Amino acid sequence: MTPAQLRAFSATVRLGSVKAAAADLAVTEAAVSLHIAHLRRELGDKLFTRTGSGLAFTPGGLRLASRAAQMLGLQNQTVLEVRQAGSGRRLLRVAASSLFAEYAAPGLIELFAGRADDLDVELSVHDPQRFPPLLTERAVDVAIGPRPAAVEATMSCTHFLDYQMIAVVGSAHPLAARSGPAGVAELREQTWLLGPSAVGRAGMVPAVLRRLQIPEEHQRIFQSHTAAVDEAKHGTGVALALTFAVGKDLADGDLRQIAGAGLPARGSWNLLSLGDREAPPAAAELRRFVTTPRAIQAMLRGTGVTAGRFRPAIHVTLWS
Repeated sequence: MTPAQLRAFSATVRLGSVKAAAADLAVTEAAVSLHIAHLRRELGDKLFTRTGSGLAFTPGGLRLASRAAQMLGLQNQTVLEVRQAGSGRRLLRVAASSLFAEYAAPGLIELFAGRADDLDVELSVHDPQRFPPLLTERAVDVAIGPRPAAVEATMSCTHFLDYQMIAVVGSAHPLAARSGPAGVAELREQTWLLGPSAVGRAGMVPAVLRRLQIPEEHQRIFQSHTAAVDEAKHGTGVALALTFAVGKDLADGDLRQIAGAGLPARGSWNLLSLGDREAPPAAAELRRFVTTPRAIQAMLRGTGVTAGRFRPAIHVTLWS
């Protein structure tokens, strides 16, 4: 039983087909089938059968699926710990959604990593739907972005920041002169300038596109969300932007906010990790740190604003 065989079977279970597993692992379908055939012979179990509605797993196949995730995770964790012991440095691997990675991660990581001389932080961008398996397999230590649809009981999910997403256009765009909300039909006719998060299914941007039923032929995907917003300044389409990221452009008149059905939209960012007993100490440290005023300041404004100048909102309720 080899790690390659376990990875092939684990991907087949997670994705529901050999074809999808092969695409995820960047190998041929024949390679995945060969690995699974070796496991079947070694374990003396069919593991699964194909039915009209998909794969039907045997009790032994379900048991192997659980064990495979644990074994692969232990392997990844062991390799990481051996490397850290040899280098004398710790490594925290952070998976993030593309929206968080672009706008909030730089300030957070710079501030957090600067607190410890022996800590390196590695950031990678993933579809939020991949967060739970990445953590289970110990491919990453923490995942940050929208809360996944399914969070396992063994995982910790910490909500730390709410944000607002608005639709913006350049001052020369026809919608910029509107005094009232744009109709849904009118919004569907526009060219939408979008960042990479529009490609996935999870997160705020895909949710807005589904709610408005924006046709794919009206969507232009850019390499970054910032590039999409910059293109909107030229009046060529509508972009979705985080309010805190375009405040200056709105104040200067380079962008105009437009309202419509479901706009503005509100979302949240969450930090997902394994429980304290299984997660590395640095993951638990980041989970505690991410909710602090200094961390929020760094994510929203960058590390250039000192903590002393950061003033969180204070709400006072008077009772008579």
